[in-house]
Amino acid sequence: MEAIFKEIVHIMHHDYAGWKDKQGWDRPEYFLGQLEDDNFASVVKEYLRDFNDKHIYFYDPNSEKESSQDRGFKVRRYEDKLYVTEVGSEGRLEKGTAFTAIGGWSVPELRERHARLLNESHAERENWAQILAQYEYGETDDGQEVRFRFYPKSDYQPVYSVEVLNDKTLLMTMTDFADPDAIIRMVDEHKELLESMENWIIDVRVNYGGGDASYFNLLPYLMPEEGVDLADPEEKMFFNCTEANSQRQLEGIKEQMKGIQDDQAKVFVRAWQREWDRNRGKGFVEFDFSEFFPDTFVKGKSEPKSIIVMTDVFCGSAGDSFVEACKKSSKITVIGRPTAGLNDYANLAIQRWDEGYELWYPTSRLSRIDHGRGMTGVGIEPHIYIPWSPLHWKEDVDLATALKLVDSNLPTY
Repeated sequence: MEAIFKEIVHIMHHDYAGWKDKQGWDRPEYFLGQLEDDNFASVVKEYLRDFNDKHIYFYDPNSEKESSQDRGFKVRRYEDKLYVTEVGSEGRLEKGTAFTAIGGWSVPELRERHARLLNESHAERENWAQILAQYEYGETDDGQEVRFRFYPKSDYQPVYSVEVLNDKTLLMTMTDFADPDAIIRMVDEHKELLESMENWIIDVRVNYGGGDASYFNLLPYLMPEEGVDLADPEEKMFFNCTEANSQRQLEGIKEQMKGIQDDQAKVFVRAWQREWDRNRGKGFVEFDFSEFFPDTFVKGKSEPKSIIVMTDVFCGSAGDSFVEACKKSSKITVIGRPTAGLNDYANLAIQRWDEGYELWYPTSRLSRIDHGRGMTGVGIEPHIYIPWSPLHWKEDVDLATALKLVDSNLPTY
């Protein structure tokens, strides 16, 4: 275990895209002294938290409770209570159930006790799942005690859907950008509908990311007819092309290519492959995608005339990129809560060990960090902020707001 830990430290000090920015943040010697056979994964995760990067993941196949089970419900904090926002396997609870204490600790006490784990400045951005897993019971605001159980995690099923809301408006939902072929099929199957509706509402409030190339076929619909240059002359992305990163990325690309059918998506992945191959060992470099993007100016279609994009903190990575691109269009209004804000450091590589452990870490960094404009802990902010409140579990406040904005012919941004 000590050898693996030291390899992780080496990766974070050489291959991780934020190693220069975060020199001295971590405490490898301290955590090495905490290592025991039965606490390896928990010590590694505590060590990685020092980097303050939610784009870093460590998977432990030996932790059944963590990898395959959860409490069967989700909560979100509002003021001093935790409200149940989603019920999966835990049938004893209902949406809207409010917990005032967990494990005998009040919610404010828990916030202080687990400040390092929550690590957010706003209640809307806090993730309480790992905290719920540590306690055996909770107390609701009506004085009832609920003994928690673990349930098998529900299998994630991606959603790429188009739904007609009325004669002028449709709702498009995309819960990730991991499958370019599925999104291309969605657009092709609904092409006539997409080009006949004046108004779109796009729901990416839950979007687990994937690849930016997955939404490229949507860009002509998203941009105004006069077009938009999506390139920011002041924004650059640099890839840390160490030998190890290049090798890991190229192995991942080989696997990715097996599942891609769309020719355009293949062209982008091949360009991605070429850049990692030709820049291996060069350190931080800017990739050349001019072959794939000879022009970053995108002209739009006449329909739809207006688009509302709904966002939340559960939208990250490629989801962050999508929302940021949308904000450049004069016919799009973004509403909801800021996104996850994961892309200061992105484009994850994976190191796997024979023991089953996996470290996922970013290999690219954005130049905006150097100018104090990073998105970590902030996200991509919407044009119109809609605070989350317990009312959200009773009705879809965001969608109702979107429909009102469509009906009021909201001025574009």
